[in-house]
Amino acid sequence: MIGLFSTTIQAAEFKVLVVMSYEQMNPWCVEIKEGIDSALGNRCEVTYFYMDTKINLKGGEQKAKEAYSLFKNLQPDGVITVDDNVQRMFVLPYLKNKVKTPVMFCGVNAEPEKYGYPASNVSGILERAHINESIALAQQLVPSIKTIGFLAKNSPSGKAILRQVERESDRYLTKVIDFKLVKTIKETLVAVEELKKQIDILFVEAINGILDDNGKSLNNKQVTQIVSKAFMKPMIGANRYHVEFGVLCAVVKTGQEQGQTAAKMLLKAMQGTPLSEIPITRNYKGKRVINVQDS
Repeated sequence: MIGLFSTTIQAAEFKVLVVMSYEQMNPWCVEIKEGIDSALGNRCEVTYFYMDTKINLKGGEQKAKEAYSLFKNLQPDGVITVDDNVQRMFVLPYLKNKVKTPVMFCGVNAEPEKYGYPASNVSGILERAHINESIALAQQLVPSIKTIGFLAKNSPSGKAILRQVERESDRYLTKVIDFKLVKTIKETLVAVEELKKQIDILFVEAINGILDDNGKSLNNKQVTQIVSKAFMKPMIGANRYHVEFGVLCAVVKTGQEQGQTAAKMLLKAMQGTPLSEIPITRNYKGKRVINVQDS
């Protein structure tokens, strides 16, 4: 089955199914897998399934059906579901309040109420970008920064970042000028041209999957580098890979924290702790990362 990756541990105490919204080599998925594996260790037989919705959103519903078939075949003791697309496409129609198997989400940008969480069998950890902290770090490097703009793909993840900015912007250390949601690289370049006349720094997030002129999905590295070349001013991001791909700096959220927290919560549930005693949480850890080549 395409999208399936299994880690088998001899004499495992529990069977766990992990369903990722995105593709196996997506940097965020790699980080989350590291966190899950570090927490479950040799106690669990872990099967990973990737829905590839960053590069093929239209195929997500079929992937969700495949994930449910896998769930029925494996009969896991617990499930971890990663990012927003898998909640909407897989958890809500197939698992939420429909099975007794505990489900822990991570990487969720939306407010939990959007999915009716917590549910009788669902809890987890929300993902929130460290935006103001990243602004503060950038201002230490470039004190003249006073205004900021945002760029994200017009997607559930991008819209969730927009809502976070709307909730928090009155506390930011810079004035928010605009938030651009785009689908194609052509729209992206038009947006960047508008923004660079108005802002001192650009925050990029959830840009993976923006389409090139031929309708092909571009990855984080490709989009970051195209935007950086067009913007020609400081940029910040939410993840370590943004800095690796060229932005000035970031106080990063980590997939390792997301995956490890969800896995530890799931272990508690599989060991008998009622879901009502495992409340929804959010990420708090941040790590300052600076691109020394551009600083």
